[in-house]
Amino acid sequence: MSIEFLNESGFDGVNEEMLIDVASYTFGAMDINPAAECTITCVDLKSIEDLHIRWMDLEGPTDVMSFPMDELTPGATSGGGRPDAADPGPAMLGDIVLCPEFALRQADAAGHSLGHELALLTVHGCLHLLGYDHATAAEEKEMFARQNELLADWYDDLAARGKSYQPKPSGPKAFPDAAERARLDEQVPGGGIPAIGEPRDEEPQE
Repeated sequence: MSIEFLNESGFDGVNEEMLIDVASYTFGAMDINPAAECTITCVDLKSIEDLHIRWMDLEGPTDVMSFPMDELTPGATSGGGRPDAADPGPAMLGDIVLCPEFALRQADAAGHSLGHELALLTVHGCLHLLGYDHATAAEEKEMFARQNELLADWYDDLAARGKSYQPKPSGPKAFPDAAERARLDEQVPGGGIPAIGEPRDEEPQE
């Protein structure tokens, strides 16, 4: 995977190597073409708030936003969907935007590290780029289950590789279902891991 990382947040404590690692693991586990590309950008509170208002029509900052470039399905991007499928070659999956300062609020409330919270949010963003969403209860259940599975498996993969970025936490807030995450959102208003970003009707897409 080709993953470009940009830290425009001015926030200390963001581990670029870790975020690229967890995103690469997620895309690999989802059988995505290794030549595919995406961008992960960390921004400050003001920047994420501007994006939140413009693309989601929601006031205030948030933790993560995802901007898919293509409609993709797991397996299909590796040429593995059908034996006679043509290899689509490299594809730009899209952009994941994280706000470490907001994520720290959630990490503190959940009782785990900023690193784990950013890893969780990155996996969530990756799944959005692959077409997962949580607009309905069924979609939400499927997406959070997949997110938690991938995140837990990534920690196991790190251990097998002899690497560690932060301790693997335990408890429902570390690997939350939708209900647990909703309870966290009540403690830290403005998060909620929003759905895929779309522009407001009155603003044209760029």
